[in-house]
Amino acid sequence: MKPLLLFAPGAGAPSSHPWMQSWKERLSEIGDVETFDYDYLREGRKRPDPLPTLIAAHRQALAEAVRRRTATGSTPAPRILIGKSMGGRIGCHVSLEEKVDALVCLGYPLCAMGDRTKLRDEVLRALTTSILFVQGTRDSLCPLDLLERVRTEMKSSNFLHVVEGGDHSLRVPKRQIQASGATQEDVDQGILQAVARFVDGLVMSAD
Repeated sequence: MKPLLLFAPGAGAPSSHPWMQSWKERLSEIGDVETFDYDYLREGRKRPDPLPTLIAAHRQALAEAVRRRTATGSTPAPRILIGKSMGGRIGCHVSLEEKVDALVCLGYPLCAMGDRTKLRDEVLRALTTSILFVQGTRDSLCPLDLLERVRTEMKSSNFLHVVEGGDHSLRVPKRQIQASGATQEDVDQGILQAVARFVDGLVMSAD
């Protein structure tokens, strides 16, 4: 019973971007991964659509992914929304309206434009769906002290995997990686293992 992983892109690049494609390949070790693009990305526009439009597109992508699995006779399996930055945030909104078993945010954009006074935390406080945050320590869009404060006030079960030195795309500076004797691939594999443990916990609790 492989889970369905609907993988949403960030605001600035479509699902065809190399970062998205490399993560789609990694995540395929965990479940059946489907990607999609929001309307503005497909139409070549740079400015994201209004929030209700983004949510509607994300819900439609989820419905179509579920429909395809049903058509092939696949048994019901966990539905997990994974998103890069904005895609993760929109997934949180979708989980308030659709049946979703878990959320994974790869770089949640907690601070709008990096402004610590403009928090996108209302949706996090409203969640009832289990969520995993994967955050880099150099991500100015999500200072870990602010995220920790929000997490303590969330009602849903929530987990955090910290990427030491990671930026908003979870990339670690070459100098830091070389000093540790690791590679970016090692970092990415650590992230994948954290996501796998999170997903395994869902599957086991559903059995």
